[in-house]
Amino acid sequence: MTVGDGNVLENDAKALISALEWQVAMGVDEAIAGIPVDRYAQAAARRQARADQARSAAPPQMPVAPAPRPRADADSPLGAAEAAAAGQKAARECKSLDDLRQALESFDGCSLRNTATQLVFGDGNPQADIMVIGEAPGADEDRQGKPFVGVSGQLLDRMLSFIGLTRETFYITNTVYWRPPGNRKPNDGEFAVCRPFVDRHIELIDPKLLLLVGDKSVRGLAGATTGITRSRGQWYDVKIGDKTIPALATFHPAYLLRTPAAKRQAWQDLLTFQRRMRELGLG
Repeated sequence: MTVGDGNVLENDAKALISALEWQVAMGVDEAIAGIPVDRYAQAAARRQARADQARSAAPPQMPVAPAPRPRADADSPLGAAEAAAAGQKAARECKSLDDLRQALESFDGCSLRNTATQLVFGDGNPQADIMVIGEAPGADEDRQGKPFVGVSGQLLDRMLSFIGLTRETFYITNTVYWRPPGNRKPNDGEFAVCRPFVDRHIELIDPKLLLLVGDKSVRGLAGATTGITRSRGQWYDVKIGDKTIPALATFHPAYLLRTPAAKRQAWQDLLTFQRRMRELGLG
């Protein structure tokens, strides 16, 4: 309810008091003006006033010219497609493992080399019929320049020894040749850039069997479309040039260190691998 002033004489105190008492009795609990007030318009006016004041206080801004686009030249970093093409050309020209190592040492198409200590190429017997391919070097590998020399590598060596394999009887490398920052997995672009060198690496070793260790290795080289928990224990055909090589997928030893319960499945994978070795007369 509203207290109006149209029918109440301002000098008639008794009438005013009587009117107020009546309105209180009727439940009136607030007295407002007799003329409607647009509170929204008032709030908008206050905001506009503050904005006008801020604009008048701020110094005039000079127009900023757009930054010039970088010019592609010999010193610019390679894009992914250019780097892959350069890698293919360099890898095709390699006639030996020494050539391949030197080509990788001078290859600047993979950004991982900018954060790694050194190239991690390969280890083991270059004349072996068994080739093991993991995902990427870790911190220990980055320091020593050899693949699988840390705790997970020691576990892998021990596991393979149970089926008669040592670094004198197999060769080992990774899908990328430099350690990713923070020991993360290599991404698809990094793998794609290194892939021509990995393929040439396999061609030069010319193995009869491949053991693919870890999800990235299996997806990248074997084309698996499921995760390692489903692809492990499965055989794949890896086509390198005009040759097709049987490849078995298994867990990465780093995963086994985090998930000891999976060691039983990894052992089953190794027994499967051993059976194929014996069928081919390799063990």
